[in-house]
Amino acid sequence: MFKRILIANRGEIAIRIIRACRELGIESVAVFSTADVDSLHVKLADKKICIGPPQPAKSYLNINNIISAANITGCDAIHPGYGFLAENSNFAKECENNNITFIGPDYSLIELAGNKSRAIEIMRNNNIPVIPGSIKNIENINYAIKFARRIGYPVIIKASFGGGGRGMRIAHNEDELRNFFPLAKSEALSAFGNDNIYIEKYVENPRHIEFQILADEFGNILSPGSRECSIQRRHQKVIEEAPAINLTKKTRDLMEITALKAAKLLNYKNVGTFEFLVDSNENFYFIEINTRIQVEHPVTEMVTGIDLLKEQIKVSGGNNIKNLINEFHARKISSTNNSSDFGHAIEFRINAEDSENNFSPSPGKIDYIHIPGGPGVRFDTFIESGSVINPYYDSLIGKLIVWDRTREESICRAYSALNELTIKGIKTTIPFHLKILRNEKFKNGIISTSFIENENLI
Repeated sequence: MFKRILIANRGEIAIRIIRACRELGIESVAVFSTADVDSLHVKLADKKICIGPPQPAKSYLNINNIISAANITGCDAIHPGYGFLAENSNFAKECENNNITFIGPDYSLIELAGNKSRAIEIMRNNNIPVIPGSIKNIENINYAIKFARRIGYPVIIKASFGGGGRGMRIAHNEDELRNFFPLAKSEALSAFGNDNIYIEKYVENPRHIEFQILADEFGNILSPGSRECSIQRRHQKVIEEAPAINLTKKTRDLMEITALKAAKLLNYKNVGTFEFLVDSNENFYFIEINTRIQVEHPVTEMVTGIDLLKEQIKVSGGNNIKNLINEFHARKISSTNNSSDFGHAIEFRINAEDSENNFSPSPGKIDYIHIPGGPGVRFDTFIESGSVINPYYDSLIGKLIVWDRTREESICRAYSALNELTIKGIKTTIPFHLKILRNEKFKNGIISTSFIENENLI
């Protein structure tokens, strides 16, 4: 096992990793920008080291500074968390070159998964269902128009090396394609340093379902269940649930088998997430692999009791998960509903945004915070009274996760916890989440990735 892990991240995920390290008896090293000198993750870590000024490119995205920090502090591993360098194959390669364990998949697998058009081509060639789309990157607008005519509108333009809704546009006709094509390429270049894009047939009002994977170096693979990630705003997840809702057992089981097949096909190791779109007839299509711990991992932890961060660190250190798999399936067999999921969990992303004013950013000082408690309530955050929310980074300030025996009970618990969660000094998305919870279609699980727009919730 590792002696000391450097955490190449900030915010709530950095704190989550620090706590996992502490429980495993591993020392943690926090890196921070000058803007984060007083942040909670810096206070909680065993050691700390500044890696640059506030701008991410000069600090949390600065590979040389982070590798130097790990060497200076004697770290034998680096955990990237999510975002920043978590899916940067060059960073993973540099860790290897410096004899530092990158806590995640091998750099070659990260590179493959990051090239989404290539990953989709591999799945297509191995009879894993994918959405009809371009096999290669689309280089120019003329070819884009010809291809869109062939598969039919609407189509979606996507950044080949992107995620989080950036470099993504939906075109319902040729005029929109002509307008959006250069915008998507420009945004992809700005966000990911690569303007390669591809085009897919756009599945209207789909569900977004994903499956967690945990795999060791001995060929053992566990899928601890599904997640429902359909509630999205501008292609970014807002609310996540486990397990996925309103799917037949046959479809859910087949999707899990497909995710495991894909993981074995790639000889996948470490944690990862295989994501799918599901249409109204329960046809499902592979869309991408996320080679990191997900923002929404806590809902899986809440329903399975598996600490994914600790297990990720352990498999990176060479742990065999065969016993974990046997224990998990024994629980599955003995559970009253004969399911891999136990109860229902929902996560709400709390952002420093004014959801009642076009979701404008709301940086500033936290004057007061009250965190709800009670059975089945968890709040992962890095903020405390007096914390300053800087404008340099992602607006996520916390994740409220609730669990109860049924989805209906979880919604009731969530409504109570969100009403109790109090953050003063800045605007947050708490009112937006409460609005969603009051929606009858949401309560009944009648949702899709277009739910927020279709219900006029913004």
